[in-house]
Amino acid sequence: MRTAQFDVDNTEVQMIMVIKLQQLKRESLNSLTYQSLESYLSEDLFRKHPPRSLHEAAAEIISVNADDLVKFLARKALEDGKRQSLSDFSDLIGG
Repeated sequence: MRTAQFDVDNTEVQMIMVIKLQQLKRESLNSLTYQSLESYLSEDLFRKHPPRSLHEAAAEIISVNADDLVKFLARKALEDGKRQSLSDFSDLIGG
């Protein structure tokens, strides 16, 4: 018998993510996207502590705060920027 996985691909987890996304957008991060929240959960929060049940996943998602999310996104932007060459930014620099 196959056990359920409570990651960002689980439909119940996705529903909780949408609810949390709406809360964060309403309270402080109005430009936050679903993809950003999904990245934070899968690349940081769930990687460190994979949930073993739906209620564990729900509790972790509900406990996400804006500060931790912004820190993660800033760190991710820096890491992504390091991998790109200067020519990738030519449209921003005007070259």
